[in-house]
Amino acid sequence: MTDDNAPVRFDTKIAVLLRDDLETWQRLNVTAFLVSGLGTQVPEVIGEPYADADDTPYLPMFRQPVLVFAGSKEILTGAHAKAVSRGVTLSVFTSDLFATGHDEANRAAVRAVRRNGMDLVGLAVHGPRNAVDKILKGASMHP
Repeated sequence: MTDDNAPVRFDTKIAVLLRDDLETWQRLNVTAFLVSGLGTQVPEVIGEPYADADDTPYLPMFRQPVLVFAGSKEILTGAHAKAVSRGVTLSVFTSDLFATGHDEANRAAVRAVRRNGMDLVGLAVHGPRNAVDKILKGASMHP
């Protein structure tokens, strides 16, 4: 007999790393933006749609946990470099995006800065668990 509620050990990991000096509203906003693109690029991370006992339909969500970490600007910069070098699926949020008001302006703000010059405030990664663990080395679980 199997336990349908037993935790599943996934081969991959979804993780968000936030700069530790963000305001609470910024942390929530950045996290939402960062994870929003993962399902479009890695559709296998999305589960099946939900429905309640009245058959009200709800959108599907990630099929695995999203772990949220915090770290200094230096940890974030190092994690970004490791993620790029490992070729994992990656999204970024820079401080410039707090001053923009729509998607086109967001993309233009990121495009205007070279990779090593970005003022990163957050990133999200998806990849093999061991690779993501190495990318996040030095970061701590978000409080």
